Amino acid sequence: MNPPKDLKSHYMYWKKDKDSSDDLASLNPMGNNIWKIKDEAWKDISSWSPLIIKNIQQEHFRTFFLKLKLPSANPTFYEYEIRKLTVSVDPSSPVLPGEKVTLSCSAETPRGERIKWMNPRGVRNLLNPFTFSASMRDNGPWSCMVTDVPCSLLPLISWEQIKAKGFRKLHWSFIPTPGSVPQTLFSLSAEGLLTWKPNQNKGLLQPGTNLKKGDLSLGRNRGIKEYAGEYICALEFENGVSLNRSVHVKLLQIVSSTGTELISGQQLNLTCGLEQPLTSDLHLKWFPPKQTTLSDPRPSSLIIPAVSIANAGKWRCELWQNNTKLTSAEITLEIVPWLSVWMLVVICSVTVIIILLFILAFILCRRRQQKMRHLRRRLCKCK
Repeated sequence: MNPPKDLKSHYMYWKKDKDSSDDLASLNPMGNNIWKIKDEAWKDISSWSPLIIKNIQQEHFRTFFLKLKLPSANPTFYEYEIRKLTVSVDPSSPVLPGEKVTLSCSAETPRGERIKWMNPRGVRNLLNPFTFSASMRDNGPWSCMVTDVPCSLLPLISWEQIKAKGFRKLHWSFIPTPGSVPQTLFSLSAEGLLTWKPNQNKGLLQPGTNLKKGDLSLGRNRGIKEYAGEYICALEFENGVSLNRSVHVKLLQIVSSTGTELISGQQLNLTCGLEQPLTSDLHLKWFPPKQTTLSDPRPSSLIIPAVSIANAGKWRCELWQNNTKLTSAEITLEIVPWLSVWMLVVICSVTVIIILLFILAFILCRRRQQKMRHLRRRLCKCK
């Protein structure tokens, strides 16, 4: 989701962390439209412009948040990720015509990216590493382009060209576990208008709406355990050829051994992780409620022998690869004071005793009434 084009009526805040009260830069629409900068790296930002980072450093390869707020509305957040690319050329420049050259490009995040090389003439090549025989036409800047859209067409390819090749059908399918039967989610037919047909959306966002530009991506706002697995995008042609791309979705989740509602003094075990053990380049970071401090914020499991009110609130676990944040999971804990529980037990006990006393009094009263009626009948007989 992109921010609105007209931002002049919004309060704007650039932040490193969505829930943090610290801002990197802020702008008040009621003021003089000048950014208030707290980070010198962005001192050249101008009014209503996007965030510009001068002299980018390693610490800037992370996720940033833009917070927009109207005076009488709830804030809206937009997430931006700066990802580091590493490129290399072998042999190093300069090279002679006819010499073999290999270009390599890699990204820090394991998202199943598609990496493309673009030569100085604007021609793209999907090979990576890309090896070619140099010529004078190759002189100039080469660009490494990375996209993480699981299924899309290159901008240079039109739907008319795809149909001319005998395009028959395109569909998204889902395999929850290896070996299970694929479940069709959405399909797109060559007949009629280019319109997605939902088979079962499973809470997914409808695939890319900008079909004319080749956007076929699938999305989800919130991860659910049952929907982790392999998603496959298949493009089928009349001659039987099928082009497939797949992405495996893993779910990061936090599990509490005692649930989310605890009594002060209980032991708490929190575990954060994926389906499989983390690889050496992955690590976790815990972010507890503000009133809680951790001696080590990076273990996969946290053990608190006796929780207190200070441990109540939102706990967040983030998955990082080197210096890049990949995703996060949250859990909210409610801690009930032991005194409150004891008072509740006492109140309930007193209530039960009072009810029992009323029942006992009622039974005794009924027996007394029955005894009096029986005595009157005996007296009447003697008379």
